[in-house]
Amino acid sequence: MRRFALATAVALGPLFALGGCAFFRAPQKAPLHPASVVRKDARLAVTWIGHATMLVQMDDKVILTDPVFTRTVGMIVPRSTEPALTPEELPKADATLVSHLHPDHLSYGSLDRIEAKVGHLVMPWGGVAYLPRYDFDATELMPWQRWSKDGLVITAVPVDHNGFRFGADYEWMREGYTGYVVQYHGLTVYFGGDTAYDDHFTKTRQRFPSIDLALVPIGPIGRRDVMRGWHVDPREGLQGFLDLGAKTMVPMHYDTFFNTSEAAGEAPRQLREAVTERGVEPERVAILKIGEQRVLVKKE
Repeated sequence: MRRFALATAVALGPLFALGGCAFFRAPQKAPLHPASVVRKDARLAVTWIGHATMLVQMDDKVILTDPVFTRTVGMIVPRSTEPALTPEELPKADATLVSHLHPDHLSYGSLDRIEAKVGHLVMPWGGVAYLPRYDFDATELMPWQRWSKDGLVITAVPVDHNGFRFGADYEWMREGYTGYVVQYHGLTVYFGGDTAYDDHFTKTRQRFPSIDLALVPIGPIGRRDVMRGWHVDPREGLQGFLDLGAKTMVPMHYDTFFNTSEAAGEAPRQLREAVTERGVEPERVAILKIGEQRVLVKKE
């Protein structure tokens, strides 16, 4: 319980240090807005809506990850940048992935607003018990378990995080969090949700050796003595991408909700430094602006 109390203090400290004024400040507009959410010329495309909310197009399938469209998370931490797409602008997803139960990933207020567009909700094992009644269907998966429909295959893969929802001790709940690998028409996408660094990246590569796109968190960064057990920083996120052996990395989980000590722009700055230090080809790491869309595989 002591560990959770320290993590909570670290998370809320920057907000209180600002005298709470960040809570009342309106979020800034997203830097970009995609002209066409679903591309006719794309086999594989990704749009960063903000935080861990990504819209992935795989041919004629649409996958939405960790949808968060609310003004705050947990009614405490304010959004610094508006979502790049409104719920009304979202296409209907074939599947929506929820990586874990924390309010910035499993957002009831957001699901309320996009209920008709969720498609099939896929959750980690133990997650459905925390889900209110909705009109869409939901499935929970254990590590390496799969859900499939019409050629779309989603596999839960291990990550290193925690699964509490309501302030329970880290030791109390070791279920309720996961990553995913999505496969369709020969395309493969990894979504890491939230995770610390360990050998689970390598274990996932052993089962999925040809990943086209890896959506990898790179924050929060500070304090590392607390966050290291739950979150990768930019250098660890890059190493996880290399462990996966994926073709392209798109970083996420930064510059949307600020609840730790790093400044805006710090996470991508450190990631660029790490790319240079490791000699990684810069084109393999696509650092998007919120609202930016990247086509990774074009139709021939």
